[in-house]
Amino acid sequence: MINENFIGACREFLQPEQIMLNAPMSEHTTFQIGGPADCLIKPANLEETQKILQLVQEYELPLTFVGNGSNMLVSDKGIRGVVVNFADTISSIAVDGTKMTVGAGALLKDVAEAAAQHSLAGMEFACGIPGSIGGAVFMNAGAYGGETKNVVKAVKAVTRAGEIKTYSLEELELGYRHSIFQTNGEAIVEVELELVPGSEAEIRAGIADFTQRRESKQPLEMPSAGSTFKRPEGYFAGTLIDQTGLKGLSVGGAQVSTKHAGFVVNKGGATAADVLNLIREVQKRVKEAHGVELQPEVRLIGEK
Repeated sequence: MINENFIGACREFLQPEQIMLNAPMSEHTTFQIGGPADCLIKPANLEETQKILQLVQEYELPLTFVGNGSNMLVSDKGIRGVVVNFADTISSIAVDGTKMTVGAGALLKDVAEAAAQHSLAGMEFACGIPGSIGGAVFMNAGAYGGETKNVVKAVKAVTRAGEIKTYSLEELELGYRHSIFQTNGEAIVEVELELVPGSEAEIRAGIADFTQRRESKQPLEMPSAGSTFKRPEGYFAGTLIDQTGLKGLSVGGAQVSTKHAGFVVNKGGATAADVLNLIREVQKRVKEAHGVELQPEVRLIGEK
């Protein structure tokens, strides 16, 4: 149970619709899987985020950040404490020359579209990643040869004490699916991007090409968390899984996609336990067949 005094303090500066108790995380993740969060809060701006984090620290509550809910698998038991969700609240996009200042909750497809409208190149790779810009920084998301670290100039964050902190690119520790925010527990609230001038027609052609490739190869018609496994050095996870004959392998409602073996999909009614058991079975069989240990790219969140 969440602390009633914490809820009361939040209600002093948040609207009722910004606070959800026992919020089913299946409604806030692209996998459409997950038990209830004790308390899910959607801050509307930087100041509200600061106050929420200060209260979370004061009441010593567990804290989890969620953007668009992609690249994560929430436990069937849900998430204890407070979930701060930036998905559709802090999502402004401002363009000044080659610089874009973007709220953490802005969807990557919207950022890529805004860049194209202003003839700015560099965001095309992200047009089909089903996440937010905050999540992209958190994971240093990448696709089609592009990476978040190639376009980020600075990031504004809020510490657990509610203080504002600005990180330069060099301080973000961006590596393969890694950033400093995976260890420091701070909230990404704003991202500054530095793009390059380009031809809108060429930028849109690039977006169209990536979109066509993604739609033809990935199982977008079924709920998933995106690529399930990290790319093992010297290999492609999907190829290894396919070569092991695991396309279509199912556990409960979870299935290795028949369209792209690198994706585990929710074919209907899947639980987090189904997905985890399927991941373990895939890891076991690929290790036996190829001697390669696959590591999940999907983040496992919530009560074990």
